[in-house]
Amino acid sequence: MPNRKISVLLVDDSAVVRQVMLAILNDTPDIHVMGAASDPIFAMDKLAREWPDVIVLDVEMPRMDGITFLKKIMSERPTPVLICSSLTQKGAETSLQALAAGAVEVIAKPETGLKHFLLESASELVAAIRAAALSNVRNLGRRSVRAASPVVPAGKLTADAILPAANGQAMAQTTERLVAIGTSTGGTQALEAVLTALPRVCPGIVIVQHMPEKFTASFADRLNSICQLEVREARNNDRIHPGLALIAPGGKHLMVTRSGAFYHAQVIDGPLVNRHRPSVDVLFRSVAKSAGKNATGIIMTGMGDDGARGLKEMLDAGASTVAQDEASCVVFGMPKEAIKLNAAQRILPLDAIHQAILHK
Repeated sequence: MPNRKISVLLVDDSAVVRQVMLAILNDTPDIHVMGAASDPIFAMDKLAREWPDVIVLDVEMPRMDGITFLKKIMSERPTPVLICSSLTQKGAETSLQALAAGAVEVIAKPETGLKHFLLESASELVAAIRAAALSNVRNLGRRSVRAASPVVPAGKLTADAILPAANGQAMAQTTERLVAIGTSTGGTQALEAVLTALPRVCPGIVIVQHMPEKFTASFADRLNSICQLEVREARNNDRIHPGLALIAPGGKHLMVTRSGAFYHAQVIDGPLVNRHRPSVDVLFRSVAKSAGKNATGIIMTGMGDDGARGLKEMLDAGASTVAQDEASCVVFGMPKEAIKLNAAQRILPLDAIHQAILHK
């Protein structure tokens, strides 16, 4: 948002959370905190006088819960909302309801050690607010079925930290196709739109969705309940087969290995890559090495450039590649960077991506 600060409203019943977030954001030159409220009722009083660019919202609060408040906001005046939720199973399930209702992203917080955690995660909080301010919230309600690499900022690791690049040898082609998908901000809704449009019989799919630890299992369970194909969180050594979609666990990298004609999931620890774990670049590089021309790579809505270089590596290895178009993205960052690298053979709207999965 050039020429003016991003206006933020904080809504959280924890005085500690409000105090620490205020301190962090007040020290950020391009962000202005227009107010803080302990519950949605107080928040509505502030909204009657001024409307923010971004709302940071807790889910469990007195007088009115965050989900009810979120639905009210999205029905009356759609606004980018970040959910601030506990790192618990209950918190994960509630946050997924919020994402389904139109929230842009989840900021995870522990039940104890809140002040230390928030201070340590200050950069992630600021980045999430900036991404939310750039998001196209109108796309959150959809339910339809360069020559040089980008500069890597200091301290930001690439996929080289996990595995070397492909050596250029083409993989022998098999009948076993593989689809790799990478996404971030807005991706939970986009993945739902794509996966629910697929039939039970479709190529095996591996997915990196930037999401906090403990949230991915609940997300996979929710998708599994509404999709024809099987969807679950990836486990180490899972065989990737037709009719199955595996989602990288939060806090772990997901890679693909090949044994004979079959592909398997490898779930590993490791440093953050592009400041993410799981990283789309790590997944895409492993698919380039293990599947090559047998694969399709798809990069969808999200902030930043994670996945852009990996998609180019997949293309160079013979894979077919797709980027989601700007009009249907919540945030066009990741697809835009891939397109700049000429990594995407096709640029498709969200409602056409399932066809790219079914027909290479």
